[in-house]
Amino acid sequence: MPDFSADRPLSTPSSGGRTRPAPADDSLDALVRVLDDVRLGRGRSRAELAALTGLGRGVVAERVGQLLERGLLVEEGLGSSTGGRPPRSLRFVDEAGHLLVADVGATGMRVAMTTLGGRLIAHRAEPTDVGLGPEPVLRQVEVLFRALVDAVGSAAPGRLWGIGIGVPGPVEFRTGRPVAPPIMPGWNDYPIREYFADRHHAPVWVDNDVNIMALGELRTGAAAGHENVVVIKLGTGIGAGIVSEGRLHRGAQGSAGDVGHIQVSDDPEVICRCGNRGCLEALAGGAAIARQGEAAARDGRSPWLAATLAEAGRITAADVAREASRGDPVAVDILQAAGRLVGAMLASVVNFFNPSLIVIGGGVAGSGDLLLASIRETVYRRSLPLATRDLAIRLSSLGDLAGVNGAAVMVADQLFSPDVFSRWVDAGSPAGMPDIVA
Repeated sequence: MPDFSADRPLSTPSSGGRTRPAPADDSLDALVRVLDDVRLGRGRSRAELAALTGLGRGVVAERVGQLLERGLLVEEGLGSSTGGRPPRSLRFVDEAGHLLVADVGATGMRVAMTTLGGRLIAHRAEPTDVGLGPEPVLRQVEVLFRALVDAVGSAAPGRLWGIGIGVPGPVEFRTGRPVAPPIMPGWNDYPIREYFADRHHAPVWVDNDVNIMALGELRTGAAAGHENVVVIKLGTGIGAGIVSEGRLHRGAQGSAGDVGHIQVSDDPEVICRCGNRGCLEALAGGAAIARQGEAAARDGRSPWLAATLAEAGRITAADVAREASRGDPVAVDILQAAGRLVGAMLASVVNFFNPSLIVIGGGVAGSGDLLLASIRETVYRRSLPLATRDLAIRLSSLGDLAGVNGAAVMVADQLFSPDVFSRWVDAGSPAGMPDIVA
């Protein structure tokens, strides 16, 4: 790690044989604050940065100079003048490098290449089965990564700066390893970070798929501008990403938001894949909706679902949603019952956490207005009036791309965090430096 002490300044070569000093300890935080305000679009001029950060104009000018020398910022054009010489406009060099990201779900995955700012360059999606275990699933991700790299070719901006992976289970964020994930047999303590770091020689971060979805919605989606948000993913499993005071809340070990395993029933017959009884996921998740739909098809309560079962050999949650949209009363009842259970859980979260927004995404959320209406009605009915006075409940605005968008946000935010940034800033980029994650 570079020494940022003021009395032992480091220097690195620059053009013309000159040297550029590395920032001292007491300037690193200021350097990151200035960079973040430009990177996240909050400020574009030195005067705006001084007002945003509270730093003196001289300090801001010095930090901007360091970031310009390191190629992380550039000056572009003139800004609006408030009297006197117009200011030079600053821009984060989004294209200095690229990221590879993957959102792995229980039954499907999406991978993408993005710029450092999260702009999608290319992406692909394929079905998968996370129950096959880590080796075949991660090998599938790797094949898709290679296909993206080959397809983009020389148009990829810069070198690979980092990799982000989301998986559908609890992840210890510090190590990047799943911990006893209920719907991921064989994945416990698997070294996902090391799997990709060894193959790409790049820094890698791993998180729960709902957390990266929440980051995507917060930065560029439905939650932009909100400080306290709950993002719910309704898919094969059910989970929540929690944003508190504008920051993702992972909890002490990274398992915050595992709401799918909150008990909502005392029925001893309802056994969840986690081994407990009466979990929300076991009654309202995608697999539960499909199971209820198949039961209705087999016992003759729904001729429409029976026809689907006869043709396809199975019933999915999407089949139930489709028949509900066509007016099948049994399918409608299944979706509304699931919505009431999710809504009751969310009412407890609303009373406890008091968010301003709930965002609902995931495959089951694509079921349409019936499910959303049932969730909304239950939340507003069962929550305290003050907690719901300004509460909005809406669907994800990013849809299937929320996860890869959020994975890119995760990687960029980690790369430019003070601790990690200090480990690579003198090298000019983190490319080829997987150990900076430690």
